[in-house]
Amino acid sequence: MVSRMRVLGLLLVVALVSACGASPTTTAPTAAPAGEAQQPAPAPAQTLRYAFGGGPVGGVFQVYADVLSLIIKEKVPGVDITAEGTGGSAENLRSVNAGDRQFGIVYSGDVALGALGQLPDDPTVYDKVMPVAPLYGGVAHLVVSEASGINSVNDLVGKRIALGNAGSGAALSAERYFKALGLFDKIQVEYLGYSQAAAAMADGQLDGFWVLAGFPNASVREAAAATKIKLIDIYTPGVEGGFFQQYPFYSQRMLTGGAYDGVPNDVPSFQDTALWVANADVPEDIVYQALKAVYLEGGLDRLREAHPSAKEMGLEVGITGIANKLHPGAVKFWTEQGVQIPDNLK
Repeated sequence: MVSRMRVLGLLLVVALVSACGASPTTTAPTAAPAGEAQQPAPAPAQTLRYAFGGGPVGGVFQVYADVLSLIIKEKVPGVDITAEGTGGSAENLRSVNAGDRQFGIVYSGDVALGALGQLPDDPTVYDKVMPVAPLYGGVAHLVVSEASGINSVNDLVGKRIALGNAGSGAALSAERYFKALGLFDKIQVEYLGYSQAAAAMADGQLDGFWVLAGFPNASVREAAAATKIKLIDIYTPGVEGGFFQQYPFYSQRMLTGGAYDGVPNDVPSFQDTALWVANADVPEDIVYQALKAVYLEGGLDRLREAHPSAKEMGLEVGITGIANKLHPGAVKFWTEQGVQIPDNLK
């Protein structure tokens, strides 16, 4: 009898609690109601941390890498990108191919030869480096001091000439040039960055230095301000020596007179095209959005403020100077702009 009374008491308590407003516990449905598609939970936002390979101090590569990185960081959601100083074109080719850097600046000739495994003393096939856009013509300069007595490339025998940083696009182009002319082993070669070379020539420690960069170049101007300089015609000997037959991706370009102190006349030279490149694994939409930011959302103005060579960029230029397959994001962007892309570049 007592047990029965206790049970009835407990039931009365439960009833009173429910009547006072206690809410029953509910369980979330395990499936969406009929007729409604179940939505997946949103993925957590993820920031992509990228690196952009630039170049040595005093070089135009670093200027472009700095500005392009800022544009991408500001305009492309979810991307945190940093410009990094490097040895230049060849280092950027290798690091972008390896995925150590996602973007970089590489000369068209290095991209073309690298994809074929034909870089000097390097049989590696660099086939994960994909062009995004042409930037500017990297113009070759052979800068010498007036005191050196050098008036032509034939006068370089026995002279101390800096070719750029070891492994850079400048150094590779100089090595190709002087080897084609049979002069490489006759020159006292040194490997120095542009600013270091300009200072060393002003101090009499060098007779000259080689530059492959946007025109005009700040380090050449530094050299001209510190000592009397000459620019040597390297186009004519290149034609005579078969250099351009061997390396057809180079084209003629004049060093315009008046750009440097003490050099009033045009000097024949040649150029390679500096390319903005990406690793093949960078998502298509990231490259597409980056190109939109540069070409359609004011990025070109910022580049032109940073360096006059960016005047060579524009939608009308399209993919001029590119000889390798474009990144898919670049194919999408340039196609939308009405650029006809050959099948071999898609």
